[in-house]
Amino acid sequence: MATYKQLMAQKAALEAQLAEVRATEVAGVIEKIRSLMAEFGLTPEDIEGKRRRGRPAGSGAAKAAAKEPLPAKYRDPKTGKTWSGRGRTPAWLGKNPNRYLIAEE
Repeated sequence: MATYKQLMAQKAALEAQLAEVRATEVAGVIEKIRSLMAEFGLTPEDIEGKRRRGRPAGSGAAKAAAKEPLPAKYRDPKTGKTWSGRGRTPAWLGKNPNRYLIAEE
């Protein structure tokens, strides 16, 4: 049976061999890519493309900030708090929200 030192030596030899084989294969792949790029007239910019992240400029972030708040539809007579009818329903509305409707003007 092999000793620990012998196995570590084999491991180091295999890792060196792996690095050498990978380097030769990578060089071959790079040369193949270069020849295909030359054949089709491609540039590195054609391959990379444009990286786009997030929303396009002016897509609505400024528009959302310019919006005015919605008018209130419901008012709590005890506290004077209002709710526009959007978002989470406040607890003070209870089961019959029609009691708290604000008359349309």
